[in-house]
Amino acid sequence: MTKKIKSFGLLLLIAASQGAFAQTNQEKAVAKGREAIQLMDKGEFDESIKLLKEAEKLDPESFTYPYETAYAYYAKADYKKAISILEKNKKHKNVNDRLFQLLGNSYDVSGEPEKAVAAYDEGLKVFPNSGEIYLEKGNLLWAKKEYGKAVPFYEKGIEVDPTFPSNYYRAARLYCGSTEEVWGMIYGEIFINLEPNSKRTQEISKLLFDTYKSQITFTNDSTFSVSFSKNATINVTDLSDPSKLKLPYGVGFYEPTLMMALIPYKSIDLKSLNGMRTTFVDSYIKGGNDKQYPTVLFDFQKKVKDAGHMEAYNYWVLMMGDEAAFGEWYNANKEKFEAFAKWYSENSIEITNENKFYSGQF
Repeated sequence: MTKKIKSFGLLLLIAASQGAFAQTNQEKAVAKGREAIQLMDKGEFDESIKLLKEAEKLDPESFTYPYETAYAYYAKADYKKAISILEKNKKHKNVNDRLFQLLGNSYDVSGEPEKAVAAYDEGLKVFPNSGEIYLEKGNLLWAKKEYGKAVPFYEKGIEVDPTFPSNYYRAARLYCGSTEEVWGMIYGEIFINLEPNSKRTQEISKLLFDTYKSQITFTNDSTFSVSFSKNATINVTDLSDPSKLKLPYGVGFYEPTLMMALIPYKSIDLKSLNGMRTTFVDSYIKGGNDKQYPTVLFDFQKKVKDAGHMEAYNYWVLMMGDEAAFGEWYNANKEKFEAFAKWYSENSIEITNENKFYSGQF
């Protein structure tokens, strides 16, 4: 099993283009590093490693070159060599969390999961807010199909590093296959906004649409049901003061608000979901739920709606659920979609430690 992990290649290319280094040896090192990354991208790992080692000799204070060398060995499946280099650089003055991520992954694919966990844990002691390391801890359990044990690591990653997309992606996939789909719906859409253009984005777009379809059931023209949460647990201590009683997020806010928004509709498709989701965000604000159940995603949807782009946004988020229907809508609304795309490129979702969202808050 080969794990995907990022190199620092882009950083090297940027540094080279900026000409930020004044010293001759550093300039030469950057040039060699740039060439090495280009070779690595072509799969020419041995030549890349040779140049990276030369760059390290020219600029021995840089952490980038030994890391990239270890990455190159990892990419060519020489995990033993990658581990050796990474272990030697754990105390480097410029070390970052990616070293421990790559070290743990190298141990894992080498068939040493216990050492992988130890490497991740060591990394978290130094970088407690590393969403990438929490992702890898979750992925170890995902690979074992221990999904229930994996979720807390993804959610911890969301909590400590709320702008890192991959934990949302993993958590959304797991929750949308559970009895608590509500979290999957929100994590999934936040993920789409954090990573709006990738194959994973398309996958989550379809997942959200399919989950709406599977969890909203119309039994006849006048009745329907929704099922996005089974958790109805209430803290007994809250019952002592009814004025402070807060019902569970799913059954206390999400499902009731969704049901009210569904009243005019008889089926689930892109058109009805656009109407339902637009009404939902209105109710989120009008009902004061933005104060009792603050959700950065719905706050952002309100911003989208106020800018006049809610329809285009809804069709875009759910487009992979029915590509033909989206195509028909797009052909009839090109100017509307292009206006949204222009606005969206300048108004992406903003998630901070103050407004971050994760299930543990509720």
